[in-house]
Amino acid sequence: MAINIIVAGPRGKMGKEAIKMIERVPDFNLVAVIDRKNDGKFLNEITEESDAQVPVYEDLAECFQQIDADVFIDLTSPEPGYKHTKLAIEHRVRAVIGTSGFTKENIKELKELSNEYNSGCIIAPNFAIGAVLMMKFSQMAAQYFPDVEIIEMHHDQKVDAPSGTAVKTAEMIQKTRTTKAQGHPDEREELEGARGAELDGMHIHSVRLPGLVAHQEVIFGGPGQLLTIKHDSMSRDSFMDGIKTSIYKVMELDRLVYGLENIL
Repeated sequence: MAINIIVAGPRGKMGKEAIKMIERVPDFNLVAVIDRKNDGKFLNEITEESDAQVPVYEDLAECFQQIDADVFIDLTSPEPGYKHTKLAIEHRVRAVIGTSGFTKENIKELKELSNEYNSGCIIAPNFAIGAVLMMKFSQMAAQYFPDVEIIEMHHDQKVDAPSGTAVKTAEMIQKTRTTKAQGHPDEREELEGARGAELDGMHIHSVRLPGLVAHQEVIFGGPGQLLTIKHDSMSRDSFMDGIKTSIYKVMELDRLVYGLENIL
């Protein structure tokens, strides 16, 4: 039986790729999209990427009331993404969330809400399988190399920094790494922010440039050696297998799962 899907963010680069993927998979059926500027129109009227005549809604709650959906996908930005996720859980529509920038408090609240409604939800800072492996390999390496810094690089239209992937990587490393402050104990910044953000003594650096998609290096240092674990997403196609897997998996869940590594 086909899985009925709603997508928020159909005009964004990720949203366009996700819709292409959905239209290719026989098991998936796109039934509506959420776009705040084109309420009442059809998808083929607002993008040249699809000829699907599915309705466009501005209000997600109204969409849930009128459209029979199994899965909701959000590929927008943190503020609307958080509101959308809450609505999906409250309407017991399973959610696959690719929007980064949620706080720890956001995740905690959504987990509690998911448990209350027994509604499946997957939130993934990164849907690329290679990126998930990079995070897992980094977590393993941190047991032996506690000296580590993270450099993440994204396109210049990304609004959150550091990226959700970088934060998730640092959180995973934190579980196996001996806590220590990275760098000279008396170091000072001649320019504020030169050493980047800090999580548990690890420094995270963010680069935003046109021409980039999504890239990350985790650099470990030891006496006489460096270990670099790197992942590059050259196009948004790299995220589609993860989204596809998440759509199938979320149909089996009655709780929130944070991180693609927890469903693979």
